[in-house]
Amino acid sequence: MNSIDKSRICVVMPTYNNGGTLRDIIERVLAYCVNVIVVNDGCTDNSSDILTSFGERIIVVDYGKNRGKGYALKKGLGKARELGFDYAITIDSDGQHYPEDIPLLVETLEQHPDALIVGSRDFQQENMPGGNSFANKFSNFWFKIQTGVKLPDTQTGYRLYPLKHLPNLKCLTARYEAELELLVGAAWRGLDLIPVGIRVYYPKAEERVSHFRPFGDFVRISVLNTYLCIIALVYGLPSRAIRRARRRHE
Repeated sequence: MNSIDKSRICVVMPTYNNGGTLRDIIERVLAYCVNVIVVNDGCTDNSSDILTSFGERIIVVDYGKNRGKGYALKKGLGKARELGFDYAITIDSDGQHYPEDIPLLVETLEQHPDALIVGSRDFQQENMPGGNSFANKFSNFWFKIQTGVKLPDTQTGYRLYPLKHLPNLKCLTARYEAELELLVGAAWRGLDLIPVGIRVYYPKAEERVSHFRPFGDFVRISVLNTYLCIIALVYGLPSRAIRRARRRHE
């Protein structure tokens, strides 16, 4: 707890119609971090009432209309910067992530203070949706081509970002692919990307609340990967090599 406060770390939590899990996740996050920013991405269920009930214990960013997870992350991370935080942990509000793993991210940060800490799921665990493993392998493959960096899980939303080293937030796309953009942009800036094992909970299919659109979002991510591969050749990979060479000589 003390290390979180001293390091100026906050938690950014986008939420869209996760009223069934939202209160529990916020309460559990508050047990580890008192600086919590929740982004209300146009919720139409009881989420707004839940957020109001926390009063000044949390900071709420609310823009009225559903804009997508990427837009919510952009607003939440931007708010964290505005408030002067140095680091932001992003966590989902649907109950998949364990707030109890926050200390794992912080401990890894203490060993790598300028790195982006990336939560890594165990794809062999029980109830892991079959499509998740394929989608992650697909994403990992293209990420390595675009950055030269090998990571075990490039799709997880449970991360700890060094805010001053993030790419331009205004350029992020509005939906799920924004998380890939943040990861690729950080790699191109020469940041170390450090994976740390996290737990993840996947309930039965009939109990899950997911806003991921398998076809539409997969097409968007594929288009983004094509674009990033082109940019990687002319800018990303040379930029990463130059930045890391400069760091070695500092």
